[in-house]
Amino acid sequence: MRNMKKLMGIGMSSMLALSLAACNGNDEAGSDGGEKVTLDFWAFGATNYEELVEEYEAENPNVDIKFRTTETEEHHNGLFTALAAGNGAPDIAALEVDQLDKFKEAQDRFENLYDLGAKDVQDQYLEWKWNTGEDQSGDFLYGLPTDIGPKALYYRVDLFEEAGLPTDPEEVSALINSPEAFKEAGIKLKEATGKPFVDSMEMAYRAYIDASPETYLNPEGELLIEESGNAAKKAYDYAVELYEAGIVGKLDMWTPEWANGVNTGEFAAELGAGWLKGWMEGNAPDAVGKWRVATLPTEFAANWGGSYISIPSETDHPQEAYDFVEWLVSPENQLKSFQSKGLFPSATSVYDMEEFKTNEDEFFGGQVTSTVFAQAAQDIEGSVFKGVKYFPVQQEIMNALDNVRNGGDPEEEWQAAVKRAKDLMSR
Repeated sequence: MRNMKKLMGIGMSSMLALSLAACNGNDEAGSDGGEKVTLDFWAFGATNYEELVEEYEAENPNVDIKFRTTETEEHHNGLFTALAAGNGAPDIAALEVDQLDKFKEAQDRFENLYDLGAKDVQDQYLEWKWNTGEDQSGDFLYGLPTDIGPKALYYRVDLFEEAGLPTDPEEVSALINSPEAFKEAGIKLKEATGKPFVDSMEMAYRAYIDASPETYLNPEGELLIEESGNAAKKAYDYAVELYEAGIVGKLDMWTPEWANGVNTGEFAAELGAGWLKGWMEGNAPDAVGKWRVATLPTEFAANWGGSYISIPSETDHPQEAYDFVEWLVSPENQLKSFQSKGLFPSATSVYDMEEFKTNEDEFFGGQVTSTVFAQAAQDIEGSVFKGVKYFPVQQEIMNALDNVRNGGDPEEEWQAAVKRAKDLMSR
């Protein structure tokens, strides 16, 4: 069975899969005498899918959907284990985009959604988002697109004003229109306020790397960071350049110190995805009205996050599962997910819906940020290949940047990171 040795090699106990499994074959007569179909649906994080499940069940009384959501890591580990064991996978499963390539190694464990009708809705979604859900040949579709994470420039109005920088989103976009202009604005702000422009080495690094069509590995599994002019080294050098200019802070994202910095204005800007907006609204009460959002330079146009809804091949009801998934990610329901939980739509027709275009954000001073992120989503040129070992290789580079922040020599730290990545790939 293709690539299953790789899956079995993860060393997870198949008992976990059995404990996670829900019964797929529990069908009985429906209220109208038809077959009652039960579908298990696993997702992760905060979504409004439980509400949409209830709505779908009300419209389709012969379908019973058992929905559960867990934390991202727990969800993907449990799903991976169930697929590897060949027993216990749900009928429907969400896949986070950064985890997707790992699951593509087990193509035979998924239904090809092209066989179930996906071609009929392909033109409803962003091309780069759709293409990311395919295999390399473009003949197999692992999942239908859900939310995305287009990146934009979050910035503090009060700090920009203190530095003599424009504060209107369109004027900010016009000023900070290149990587060089980004650096110049950061230097001006640091000189005027004494505060860093961006919060962390990670954010400085992600400016370029998130926008690169290839990161650390190519589709053949070969390590790219040894090649001259590779995307990771370009991103690394830019992060070091910003740090040496004194405009990168020493915070780490998601730490209490970072959260306090967002709230109190310890740094001026964040290169964040659309989903960060929801976090800020719920966790930075003292910053209401002090942040705005502008588009990034085209060199930084990128996606960070998002997911797909897949159908594992263990299901006894692939068509019923697909019918629900197609309904779940329809433009109308993506609008509901956006309004309820801030899941940014990948269905392009949502961008023209009145409820979307007039969605004012109190936290952002009444700005309609949705249109900024919609523009950012459409500026992205193509899908990004990440590969199975994307996370561990990236962590080695982040370790190098942390060492630079603590006084290490940038070139020596880069070479050490490359060596660690090569050792990791040989295991």
